[in-house]
Amino acid sequence: MNKFFKIYLELKEKIESREYRSNSLLPSENDLAKEYDVSRETIRKALLLLLENGYIHKIQGKGSIVLDVHKYRVPVTGLISFKERQELQNLETETKVLINEEVEAPEFLIKLGFVKKGERLIYLLRQRIIEGEAVILDKDYIKKNIIGNLPTARVEESLYEYLEKDLGIKISYGNKDFKIERVSEEDIRYIDLNGNEHIAVLRSDVYTEGTDFLHYTESRHRVDKFYFSEFARRTSNKSN
Repeated sequence: MNKFFKIYLELKEKIESREYRSNSLLPSENDLAKEYDVSRETIRKALLLLLENGYIHKIQGKGSIVLDVHKYRVPVTGLISFKERQELQNLETETKVLINEEVEAPEFLIKLGFVKKGERLIYLLRQRIIEGEAVILDKDYIKKNIIGNLPTARVEESLYEYLEKDLGIKISYGNKDFKIERVSEEDIRYIDLNGNEHIAVLRSDVYTEGTDFLHYTESRHRVDKFYFSEFARRTSNKSN
């Protein structure tokens, strides 16, 4: 593991455990370099990762300010797997594959223009358990002619890791749509709703590097457990 990534993970852990509290300043680059016995350049790389993932905000002449990260944050844009999000937020999680089967393309995907009538897809239904509660239900339709069959054990670890590392598929971009909806019978059956009557639904269609449609995901989140956001940073307009 690279030194800067190891330092990033340690600093991230200190922020998440509140050793570094929100709105406080991280130690200076010089102090961190001395603490970890590395160069300032290594520290800068670790701080850049914290910056890009929304853990700190840098103010010139002041330093790195710790941001509030103590909720289950779901990025609205960007393509990040559940496993990657779990590692970034240091969550205790489990994934259960409830259904993994070949199906004919459903009518709603045909109407959306993603697939053709009669096309074969792999349908996945996965339950996400965080700190002992089932709080997410993921429904995936993946093109069978691209991925073949999916090994359940690997998919329980990470679908994207299997697609990218095992199959060598290059996932490039996607479109996302976010809505709050009434809970469904499926939600009642598979999610610990804790009395909630609404569910937060994030739908996305995802494409390969060659612009081919790869899969459609519907991710249903318990509303009181998550907030949906995107960390935004303004770039100055040099012309003004």
